[in-house]
Amino acid sequence: MLTERRASQRPPSWLSLPYECLVYYGGLLLFATMCLTWSLVAVPLGLLLPKRTGVKLGRLAIMFGFRAYLHFLELSGIIKCDLSALDGLDRERSLIIAANHPSLIDVVLIVSRLPNAVCIIKANLWNQLIFGGSARLAGYIRNISQARLIVDATQELQAGSDLLVFPEGTRTIGNAVQPFKGGFALIAKRAQAPVQIVLIEINQLFLCKGCSLLKKPDFPLVFQARLGERFLPPVEIRPYVSRMEQYCRDQLAGNDPGVPR
Repeated sequence: MLTERRASQRPPSWLSLPYECLVYYGGLLLFATMCLTWSLVAVPLGLLLPKRTGVKLGRLAIMFGFRAYLHFLELSGIIKCDLSALDGLDRERSLIIAANHPSLIDVVLIVSRLPNAVCIIKANLWNQLIFGGSARLAGYIRNISQARLIVDATQELQAGSDLLVFPEGTRTIGNAVQPFKGGFALIAKRAQAPVQIVLIEINQLFLCKGCSLLKKPDFPLVFQARLGERFLPPVEIRPYVSRMEQYCRDQLAGNDPGVPR
């Protein structure tokens, strides 16, 4: 019924291309406008509110904003999302969520379901107008050095936050898992935090490494997130990272690039 209802919302075939262009590029503009507006509002809130209140408000606002944006895209018919596997994580505390990274939109997909997630952002985004204010209000972690990152991430986990990481350190192409970096394992060991694997699959290449943001994909895009194994905190770093990397490779092996199961 859901599939039929959404299909009925699609325009006639001769209007498909202009409709998809309108929704896709209009959606990018909408997302940028949402981020900029909230970032500007977040700046004075960060100065006026107690830190704990500001962090809680900032993370909830980002979660609901991302969820609303995905809902808009789903209603338009250009994407379909199955993120139900993530719903149980909203009650978790002090958990490292380690995901593969096939698309630029992965952060939006995961954070849209997590009310207490803390993300790691590049240092050059910290003071940018479009993201900086909201990132600072939400208490996100600025990646200025690995040593500082490990300290800040450990403190967030010990305070009850859930930490979102991408162990590959960069976006991938389809389901091709890249070598894992060891930073997340150092954090897990120091904070004594378990690591929950999240596997994201897409039905085609979209905003992967080397893909242009302005290149319209074929629609509909289908996103699926599923939970993998949960690993206890490591004793030794290298075997732990290797075991987790191999696990993700095995879980995603045999699929065409980005094809959901």
